[in-house]
Amino acid sequence: MQPGYPSQPPQQVDNNMTMSIVAIFLFWPLAIPAIINASKVNPLLQQGDYAGAQAAAAESKKWSKWALIVGIAWIAIVLVCCVGGSVIGALSGNTAMSY
Repeated sequence: MQPGYPSQPPQQVDNNMTMSIVAIFLFWPLAIPAIINASKVNPLLQQGDYAGAQAAAAESKKWSKWALIVGIAWIAIVLVCCVGGSVIGALSGNTAMSY
């Protein structure tokens, strides 16, 4: 730092930890890399590696989005199958035989 020049305040990077934690409840295999990358952001900022922190945040966001997409799609497929199976079963009119 040169005399007479004020130091710049550290720039903040969103580490996407909240989205990563939410994603772990929907599809954990893709959320684990998201949490790992999110946990790298703050130490990289403390070391002064702003570009590395941005890259880790971008990776965290990417993995979190994929985990959310896959998890929500999986829940939708399960719901469609359950509701569809129930409707088909109700409409078919087959009853279990009692002995």
